[in-house]
Amino acid sequence: MLNLIPGFTFILAVIFRMEKLDCRSTSTLIKSVGTIVSIAGAFTATLYKGPQILLTSLSLTPQNHLHFQETDWVIGGLYLVVDCIAGSLYLIVQASVLEKYPVELIVVFFYCFFASILSAIVSLFMDRNLNAWMLQPSTRLLAVLYSGIFGSAFQVSVMFWCIRRKGPLFVAMFHPLGIVIAAALGIIFLGDTFYLGSLVGSIIIVVGFYAVMWGKTKEEEVNEDKLTRNINSEAPLLPKKDAVTKI
Repeated sequence: MLNLIPGFTFILAVIFRMEKLDCRSTSTLIKSVGTIVSIAGAFTATLYKGPQILLTSLSLTPQNHLHFQETDWVIGGLYLVVDCIAGSLYLIVQASVLEKYPVELIVVFFYCFFASILSAIVSLFMDRNLNAWMLQPSTRLLAVLYSGIFGSAFQVSVMFWCIRRKGPLFVAMFHPLGIVIAAALGIIFLGDTFYLGSLVGSIIIVVGFYAVMWGKTKEEEVNEDKLTRNINSEAPLLPKKDAVTKI
């Protein structure tokens, strides 16, 4: 469900005039089709399993699976749709903030600062046992350090930098690639079975992703050409140099 973020981001970017929607433009059509194709590929890799292609030795070991009621899936899907809309709005707001205040590190600092305060309040409300806050030198400490350094600070910094340079749609298009990367890492490190649906979905995601990137590149080239023509047309004619007179 989180792969709907590119679609919602594209719609919101058009509404807030961060992306141009010109049906006569080839780049706009390619961006729109690429976004739909990428979302379709993500759902294909998620929902369609198909026959097994690659079976690793680790996947032969029994695994524990979680079982939920069907009503939980419906409620969870609704929550995830709301999360997708909130995530898309988050990218749009960050693009607007960075446009007026292009200082990524300060924005990242305030983001992590207030996120820490909100997380602490929610954690104290959910688990009032203070022993749960103890970080002993174990897997828990490594997980917290990895989440803080790479999952928050580094990830958010790179994301804000990309939003300021390329816009929210460029960043949102990397969400479906997470399924491809997660499938590859699951096969390598966890011994997950590689199915046909994962292969087909990954190919569709990559095709849609590169289509959007190509459309963005063509759109930037067209904008640069228009800007160059405007500058050349508005440039005043330089007067000819007068003869040098000796004093």
